[in-house]
Amino acid sequence: TLANWRVVGVASDVCDVQEAHGHARGRCGSTMVSDLLRRVDSYPKVNEDFATKTRSGGVITLVALLVMAVLVWTELTAYVRTNTTHEFQVDLTRKEKLEIHFNITFPAMPCSALNIDVMDLSGEQHLDVNHDIFKQRLSNEGTPAADLEKGKVGEKSEKGAIVMVDGCGSCYGAETKTRKCCNSCRELEDAYKDKRWNVREVREVPICVNNIHRIEDEFKKQHSEKEGCNIHGHVETSKVAGNFHFAPGRAYQQGSMHFHDLAPFKGAKFNVSHTIHKLAFGVEYPGQVNPLDGAVHQLEHPNGMYQYYLKVVPTIYTSTKGEQVRTNQFSVTEHFKENPPGQPQAVVPGVFFFYDFSPLLVDMVEGSASFLHFITNLLAILGGVFTVAGMVDGVVYHGQKALQKKMELGKLS
Repeated sequence: TLANWRVVGVASDVCDVQEAHGHARGRCGSTMVSDLLRRVDSYPKVNEDFATKTRSGGVITLVALLVMAVLVWTELTAYVRTNTTHEFQVDLTRKEKLEIHFNITFPAMPCSALNIDVMDLSGEQHLDVNHDIFKQRLSNEGTPAADLEKGKVGEKSEKGAIVMVDGCGSCYGAETKTRKCCNSCRELEDAYKDKRWNVREVREVPICVNNIHRIEDEFKKQHSEKEGCNIHGHVETSKVAGNFHFAPGRAYQQGSMHFHDLAPFKGAKFNVSHTIHKLAFGVEYPGQVNPLDGAVHQLEHPNGMYQYYLKVVPTIYTSTKGEQVRTNQFSVTEHFKENPPGQPQAVVPGVFFFYDFSPLLVDMVEGSASFLHFITNLLAILGGVFTVAGMVDGVVYHGQKALQKKMELGKLS
């Protein structure tokens, strides 16, 4: 260092002499800058005549290059791959609606017998849901047996029209200020429900008797041909615990009791074997896996109740573009409840889904490492491997020299 400063001092004196004799100052200034840059050089060069290359150094170099290539490739794949982080927080959302999307096939249950009901703990009930629901009759081979129908199959005459009465039909004492007439069996049942009367009493009314006969005839025809049914669509309900189920017969609510009218089927046995093509709570985000999609259950015992118990987890998914999807994931356990021997009507045949909500919300955020982070890791890999390889080479080289020296002196036994 002292020698460097002496060189700089000599150069400075030379510059002073040159300036005194009127020489140009530019050349002297560039010389000083060049000398200063040489002084701060952290990478001193070694003359090639004094460099020694060894076979061990070549092996270490090849190994170091291989390690660098592997680590660089690993870092590159990690950089281009999308990573998902999961965070948990208390779900504070309120007064939201829940959309349940489903696509289920019942290979041994006719569409004329199949209905869907939705109810929750808040008291909201949707019996015989027909909005946004589609039914497809299936033959014994599983192929479509008729055109796709929207809504429930029921209350249609042989010509396909809804069974109605002319003029203003009687509600049999269930009239209200807003409901003066009951022109169909369904309107009469709704009037009885509003009055909280026993809905089953309407069976004796002529318009409902005709409807029951029509259901019986339609069911007998489809059942004899061993038809099945595919039902798909979606229903909307409140975001509280509840259940929805697929079961035969019209559903009624009497007080706190929920039951299905199986009288039109006259003791028929229902096989609730089913295939769940799709079941989702809300809009699906990319890559979402629902545990019941593709589930197949072939049951040997008729008139049983297949039960699914679902734990629904609210989820917020954020894509790499910042787009958010509010949806739900769920876990499931299942159980089959068979009718006890000698009690064919002890259990309502059907497929029941009981769901409850987790108090925690999952926040899923997709993202990838920044380019600056990638470059930093890349330089760390190259520099680190180069440094470690140099240290290993130094140890091997000096070890070989020490060993060779001992061999020459005969000290190696």
